[in-house]
Amino acid sequence: MTELFSPARFGAIELSNRVVMSSLTRNRAGAGNVPTDLVAEYYRQRASAGLILTEASPISPEAHGYPRTPGIHSGEQIAGWQKVTKAVHASGGKIAIQLWHVGRISHPDLQPGGALPVAPSAIKAAGQVFTGQEMKDFVTPRALETAEIPGLVASYAQAARNAMAAGFDGVEVHAGNGYLLDQFLRSSSNQRTDAYGGNKENRARLLLEVLAAVCAAIGSDRVGVRLSPVTPFNDVSDENPQATFEYVVEQLNAFKLAFLDVLQGAGGAPQDQWLAFDYDRLRATYKGNLILNNGYDFASGTDAVKSGRADAIAYGRLLLANPDLLERFRRGGPFNQPDYEKLYMGEEKGYTDYPTL
Repeated sequence: MTELFSPARFGAIELSNRVVMSSLTRNRAGAGNVPTDLVAEYYRQRASAGLILTEASPISPEAHGYPRTPGIHSGEQIAGWQKVTKAVHASGGKIAIQLWHVGRISHPDLQPGGALPVAPSAIKAAGQVFTGQEMKDFVTPRALETAEIPGLVASYAQAARNAMAAGFDGVEVHAGNGYLLDQFLRSSSNQRTDAYGGNKENRARLLLEVLAAVCAAIGSDRVGVRLSPVTPFNDVSDENPQATFEYVVEQLNAFKLAFLDVLQGAGGAPQDQWLAFDYDRLRATYKGNLILNNGYDFASGTDAVKSGRADAIAYGRLLLANPDLLERFRRGGPFNQPDYEKLYMGEEKGYTDYPTL
């Protein structure tokens, strides 16, 4: 019987088990947004997971929206990530990088030349952003010109090639959590009137073009995608999320991706909206490997895999605080608790200093 400890094959990536490390922003990059030796040690400690999904990594200078997030667009960043992948592989693990563009969830203080961040439409997100010095309100972004979109798509493909040069086993295209590709998908943030706005087919066009380009660059068997159908994180919503995301998932089948990673609920999603969304319909629609993500423990994760609702389970907070989570699952605990005060600061504290059994 398939269970969490069973091996799996996700496209070209062989997993020793079905525990996946969820992507977790940690803000520990060095100068130039370069991964450091400390970042390499953090991921090395967690290499017993079947697959590590790294923290989101900006695909270009314009893709950044938070301080100290490690990019994948410069030679120095590629070299920094090489230390990470070598450390994980030396410990027997597999690792894929999450490709990220934050879109409007940025600020001129974080943009090259102080430019406005870009978005599908010139709609300001509610909330604030940490610029590295202080919290500031989000600004009204600049709507991407239609003629700029091919260049944006090309930047995703180049980031994927950079990831292969850095030694990654694969990439995950981040199309969730209210960032750029999700902003295009959702009706609240996309009010375009060109071929990339309006109906769900047009709103999904950019994501599908990005996936086509990334798959062409490195092979679809090394590409995954993250979706978060009902999370309102970063002030996004959709008038009909079930129809929108069933359409998206149906289109994914043609790519024969390594995996689809679905974040269930999260980010303050109203319970009635979360409960109303039928994730089983996505499972029935999608023909490939499905990772479910958010709030699972050992028992619920085991049940999801055994029942066939998922092929693997992504763990965030549990793996953050328990680098040897596989062994703790085998023994039934005990489990460290995350130090929430040091999630995004503290260097090694709350990062690489969690005790193992």
